[in-house]
Amino acid sequence: DEKTIPDGGKFAWLCLTGTAACFFTSWGWINCVGVFQEYYKRVQYPDLSHSTIGWISATEMFCMLFSSPVAGTIFDNHGPRQLLYVGTFLHVFGLMMASISTQFYQTILSQGICSALGAGLLFNAAISCVATWWDKKRGMAMGITAAGSSLGGVLFPIIVSKTAPKIGFPWAMRTCTFIILALLSYAIFSVKSRVKPTKRPFKATAFLKPLRELPYALFGIAYFFLTLGILLPLSYLVQDAHARGMGVEISQYLVSLLNAGSFFGRIIPGLVGDRIGRFNTMIVLVFLATIFILGFWIPAKSNAALIAFAPCIGAATGASISLPPAMIGQISDIKEIGVRSGTMWAIGSFGALIGPPLAGALIGAVDGDFWALKVFGGGMCLASALFFVASRVALVGTAVMKKV
Repeated sequence: DEKTIPDGGKFAWLCLTGTAACFFTSWGWINCVGVFQEYYKRVQYPDLSHSTIGWISATEMFCMLFSSPVAGTIFDNHGPRQLLYVGTFLHVFGLMMASISTQFYQTILSQGICSALGAGLLFNAAISCVATWWDKKRGMAMGITAAGSSLGGVLFPIIVSKTAPKIGFPWAMRTCTFIILALLSYAIFSVKSRVKPTKRPFKATAFLKPLRELPYALFGIAYFFLTLGILLPLSYLVQDAHARGMGVEISQYLVSLLNAGSFFGRIIPGLVGDRIGRFNTMIVLVFLATIFILGFWIPAKSNAALIAFAPCIGAATGASISLPPAMIGQISDIKEIGVRSGTMWAIGSFGALIGPPLAGALIGAVDGDFWALKVFGGGMCLASALFFVASRVALVGTAVMKKV
C-alpha cells in the first residue's frame, strides 16, 4: 500500500544502507574540499589567488545542488534507477579526468562540473528514496543516510594524505575513485523507491510554485544563508591553520576531525528532531554554529584551539544536510518530494556558488588574514537562524513549546 509508509522492514533498511553509500561517495567527497583546495593552492596552482582557487569548490557545490530540480523531476517520473546509472558514470569519469588534469580549466571541467553533476544525481536519488520508506522516523533515517557523508569526509582525506606522498596525488585520487565505484555498484543494487513513478512533464514553474507558500519561501531564504555561511570552515579551515603556523601533516586531519564531528551532527539531531520537532532542532543548531564561528574560530590562535574547533563546528553544522530534507518532507505531499526538495537544493546552490570565492576575496582584501571571512560566515549563519525562526512562526505561530 503506497499510502502506508512502513517506517522499517527489510527493504527499507536495505535501501537505507544504499543511500548511505550514495552520500559517502557524493557529499563525503565534497566534504573533503578543504584538503583539495589547500593542495591546489600550495602545490598545483600556487600562482592563483585564494578567490580563484575558491571557484573549484564553489563550482562543485553549485553543480551538485543546482542539478537537483532536474534530478527531482527524473525521480518523480522514472524513479531512482536512471539517476544512479548516469550519476555513477559522471562522478567516476569526472574524478578520473581530474586525476590527470594539469590546467586550472581542466580541474574546473572535470572535478568542478562533471564529477559534481554526477554526485548531484546520486544524492538526490538517495534522499528522495528515503522519504518513501520512512515517515515518523524520517529524521533518524535521513540522519543515518547523511552520516555516510561524514564517514566519507573522515576517510577520504586520510586516504589522500597517506597515499599521496607514496604514489603521488593523481594515484591517490584514483584510489578514492575506485572506492567510490565499488560503493556505487552496491547502491545501484540496493536503492529503490517504494512509490511508483508519477509521469509529469518538466515545468520550471513547478519548482517556483512552493515559493508561493510563506513557510517554504522563508525556509528557502534560510537555507540560502546557511549554505553561504557553513561552507567557509569546510573550505578554508586548513588554509587558516597554515596561516597560524600549523604544519601540513597535522592540518590535513582538520577536515577529518570536522567530518567526524558532523557524523554525530547528522545522526543525533535526526533522532532529537523526531522527538522535539525538526524545525526546533535546526534553529538551535544554526544558532550554535553562529556562536562557534564568531566566539570560537575568530579568537582561535593555537593548534589546540583549531583542533578543538573542527569537531565542534562539524557537530553544529552536520544537520545542514540531514534535517532540511526531513523538514521539507514534513511540509510536502510525498509525491512532490522530488520537486520540492530540488527547489530547496537549487536555492542553496547559489549560496554555495558565491560563498567560497567571496570569502577568498575577503582574505585578499585584509592582506591575507582570515578574520573578515569568519565574521562574514558567522553573520550568514545568524541570518539563517533568524529566517528559520520566521519560517517556524509562519507554520505554527509563536507557540515556543510546540513540536514542529
